[in-house]
Amino acid sequence: MKRRFPRPSELAPLVRLKTPQLNATKRRLDNALTIADLRAIAKRRTPKGPFDYTEGAAEAEISLARARQAFEDIEFHPGVLRDVSMVDTSSTVLGGPVALPFGIAPIGFTRMMHAEGEIAGAKAAAAAGIPFSLSTMGTTTIEDVAAASPGARHWFQLYLWKDRERSMALVERAAHAGFDTLLVTVDVPVAGARLRDRRNGLSIPPQLTLSTVANAITKPAWWFNFLTSEPLAFASLDRWPGTVGELLDTMFDPTLTFDDLAWIKQQWPGKLVVKGVQSLDDAKKLATLGVDAITLSNHGGRQLDRAPVPFHLLPEVVREVGKDLEVHLDTGIMSGADVVASIALGATFTLVGRAYVYGLMAGGRQGVDRAIHILASEVTRTMRLLGVKNLAELVPAHVTQLQRFGPL
Repeated sequence: MKRRFPRPSELAPLVRLKTPQLNATKRRLDNALTIADLRAIAKRRTPKGPFDYTEGAAEAEISLARARQAFEDIEFHPGVLRDVSMVDTSSTVLGGPVALPFGIAPIGFTRMMHAEGEIAGAKAAAAAGIPFSLSTMGTTTIEDVAAASPGARHWFQLYLWKDRERSMALVERAAHAGFDTLLVTVDVPVAGARLRDRRNGLSIPPQLTLSTVANAITKPAWWFNFLTSEPLAFASLDRWPGTVGELLDTMFDPTLTFDDLAWIKQQWPGKLVVKGVQSLDDAKKLATLGVDAITLSNHGGRQLDRAPVPFHLLPEVVREVGKDLEVHLDTGIMSGADVVASIALGATFTLVGRAYVYGLMAGGRQGVDRAIHILASEVTRTMRLLGVKNLAELVPAHVTQLQRFGPL
C-alpha cells in the first residue's frame, strides 16, 4: 500500500471542535441517552434514602423485577416498505388531547428527591402536552401545581383515608383548581413492606443521623437545595415524625369497597380512573360501575410482592372490558419501546413513575424534560421501525410476549 502525508485541506473537514458546554447540569443531561443513564446520574447526586425510596419496591422486590423482565421479553414484529416519514404520537385520552401515549404517574414526596419536586414535573408535562398526576402524598399543594402550569391537564391521585371527610376535602380542592381526572388508588389497604425505607429510617422530613450526614458529604448539591428551600413536608398533611410506612398504615382504610367507589363517583365532576387493578374479575366489576378507565398496576411493585405483572394481564383485560372503558397501564415502564408495546396490546395510555423521578433527581426540571424527550424519541423511533405512522395502527400482531414462567 502506497502511503503519503495528508494535505491540510483534507484534514480540515475532519477536525470539528465542539463548543464546550459550560452549564454542568445541561452537559450531564445531554450525555444521557437512556433512562438508565439518567438513573446513573441520579444515584450519584442523591442521598441513599431518597434514591432508595424511588428505586425500591416491597419485600424481595420480585414484582418489580418481573414487570421489567416482561418488557425485556417483548418480541416486535415490524412491517416494512411503509411510509413513516411522518409519525403522529398524539391521541385522545379521557376526552382530552395528549401529545404522547404516556403521562407522569403520581409519586409522593418528590421534593425529597429534588427541591423542585412536583413543580418541575408539572411544568415539564405541560410543555410536552401530557398529563401530570399529583399524589395525595405530594409535597406541593394542589393549588400551587395548578398555578405552575395553567391550562395543562392535571390529574389528582386519591388515597381514601380512614378520615373520609379529610379525603373528600382534597377532592373538592382538586375540582376547584381545575383538575380534570381523579385517580383512585385501590391497592393499599395497608402499606407494603418497603424494606429499603425501613433500613434507611426514611421519614418526612429526613432525619439527620450519623449515617445520613456521612452520606451527605458526597451529595452537597442535594443538601444545599434541601436546606435553602422551603421545609419539606406533605402539602396535604401535617408533619409526621415516623417512617413513611408507619404513616401510611395510620392513614389507609382497609374497609374500602366497591360501594365506596360509587360514592366517590357521585361527588367527583370529572373523569374517574381506578388505579391498582390486578385481576380480570375486578376489571369486569369496575366496568359495571361506569368508571371511565382502569389502570392495570401493582403499584410499581411497592405493595404485594409477587403480584401479577400488569403487562401480562393487559391483552385479556382489553379483550373483556376494552369496549366499556379505557385501559391504562403502569409498572416497569423504562423505555419508549415499553410504551409502544403496551399501546399495541390494547392499552389506551400508560403512566411512567420511576423514569420521571430519575430525571428529576438528575437535574430538576431540566432532568424531567430530558426524561420525557428520551421516552418520546424512543416511542417515535420504535413506531417508525415497526412501520406504523400513528398509534391507531399499532395492533397486537406487532408484539409477542415471550414467557419465562407461567402457572402450573
